[in-house]
Amino acid sequence: MTTFTRRRLLAAGAGGIAGAGLLSAAAAGPAALHSDARRFRDWILRRPDAFIPSAPEGVVKLETVHSAARGRDVDLFTAVPQGYGAGAGLPVCLVLHGATARPSDFQPFGLPRFLTAAVRRGAPPFVLMGADGGLLYWERDPRSDDDPGRMVLDELPRWAEERGFDSGRLAGWGWSMGGFGVLHVAESRPGFLRGAAAFSPAVAPGDDVFSSIGRLAGTPLGVWCGRDDPLYPDVRKLVAALPERPRVVAYAPGAHTRVYWNSVTLPALAFVGSVLGST
Repeated sequence: MTTFTRRRLLAAGAGGIAGAGLLSAAAAGPAALHSDARRFRDWILRRPDAFIPSAPEGVVKLETVHSAARGRDVDLFTAVPQGYGAGAGLPVCLVLHGATARPSDFQPFGLPRFLTAAVRRGAPPFVLMGADGGLLYWERDPRSDDDPGRMVLDELPRWAEERGFDSGRLAGWGWSMGGFGVLHVAESRPGFLRGAAAFSPAVAPGDDVFSSIGRLAGTPLGVWCGRDDPLYPDVRKLVAALPERPRVVAYAPGAHTRVYWNSVTLPALAFVGSVLGST
């Protein structure tokens, strides 16, 4: 299991401001880390407003389901693009959140509107679906057997099928901690995802993603990162180490914030639609 490093804590705290506070919280224990994650989430939300397209939402739901893999009830978010009813038969993009977000934030972030806008711009239609993975970097906690990665691999496809979606066509998308998570999931079960989109993935040489990087061969990838992000140097190292060139690599001015992530969400969803739309 990947341990916390200063770089991962910077990612959890949104672009460098959180480093010292979250390092102290990590030493104090999980409760303090959760408290500081909430505090830096509030800091993110006080930043300049992020772009959200004016497209309408489709069917959006936030449910509570029981995850055996996590040993608890979790929030489950689903969004169908406007004009596609309840999404019957549509493929699914699994959304893995960062440390300072949860599924209840996905609608305020504008994800349902981004989805409709992407489809209206020509992306094949698909569903967004994400559950609460806690602060474990989408890996198993050996102290409690809480395993959000197994929830993604084994339970999210079943929940998708129960809701009438096409669980045989899955892609993944995550940012920060979730960017690490989506790459880790793709490595854990090659072929599980038709493609993976990672925003500012919280990776570092020597971590679990780097050590298993060869297992990403054959999975189409899209990688986006702001040049002002403290993770940018390691993201570039990740891209250089991949066994195959990603289909999309995009670097632009921007930090480890929702402002940057929303600025690249439409092209990322176009990428997701392209890998899910193929037969």
